[in-house]
Amino acid sequence: MRFATIRTGGGITAARLDGDVLVPLAAADVGELLGMGDPASAPARPGAAPVPARAADFAPVVLRPSKVICVGLNYRAHILETGRELPEYPTLFAKFADSLLGAHDDLALPAVSSRPDWEVELGVIIGRPVHRATPAEAAAAIAGYTVVNDVSMRDWQRRTVQWLQGKAFERATPAGPYLVQPDEVGHAADLEIRCSVDDQVMQRSRTSDLLFGPAEIAAYASQIATLQPGDLIATGTPDGVGDARTPPVYLKPGQVLRSFIEGVGECVNRCVEEDPGHR
Repeated sequence: MRFATIRTGGGITAARLDGDVLVPLAAADVGELLGMGDPASAPARPGAAPVPARAADFAPVVLRPSKVICVGLNYRAHILETGRELPEYPTLFAKFADSLLGAHDDLALPAVSSRPDWEVELGVIIGRPVHRATPAEAAAAIAGYTVVNDVSMRDWQRRTVQWLQGKAFERATPAGPYLVQPDEVGHAADLEIRCSVDDQVMQRSRTSDLLFGPAEIAAYASQIATLQPGDLIATGTPDGVGDARTPPVYLKPGQVLRSFIEGVGECVNRCVEEDPGHR
């Protein structure tokens, strides 16, 4: 099954995909839906009409995850692209909930950065609390997968050895459109992952090239903190980022950023100039 968080005339709501329509459910978003237990048994929202999926206004798939955990340097080809050795442990960093963006929302490029870059990633959404888990226990706690683009402001990222300042800009991380349950996509073991800018493919790989898989990452992160329903893990990006090209290439206003994962879905975000009132 597939679930989404959508904006409607009656407010923001979790929804279940049923054929070509989204059925609003009695939960504020997918995170709350997962916290209620089995999402498949969630009741429909009283009085709310189904929404055609093609016309849906997708919010971030989870609005306010308690944690957004990201992994750097996790595709073998991308690690080689950066000239580094394969790491022994996952390289973790964090984002904030307000960095998330809907799957079709405009991506406002920050006026303070001249080097915004793309990073398509497989997103993992946790379905139940898990702490100090084994990989098998962590796998059982994964509610599903989504599409993420860890849009990175490289000039800010490179200012220090810590990455957070280049990774956590507000409303700069598309996440969605759906949570897709694991059995629908073979537990994401070998899916095509692709990113394009104005229909030019910049990144193309398969999730089988991940150094650390979703269950390994979730188990590792759970040693540090209890993962909660709705927590989001971005598992890292393949090779082909703009900053590693010669010469480097970065996102510009007017371009369309597409982030695609086979069987999971696609985020399509138009790049725009930041609203001067937000500066």
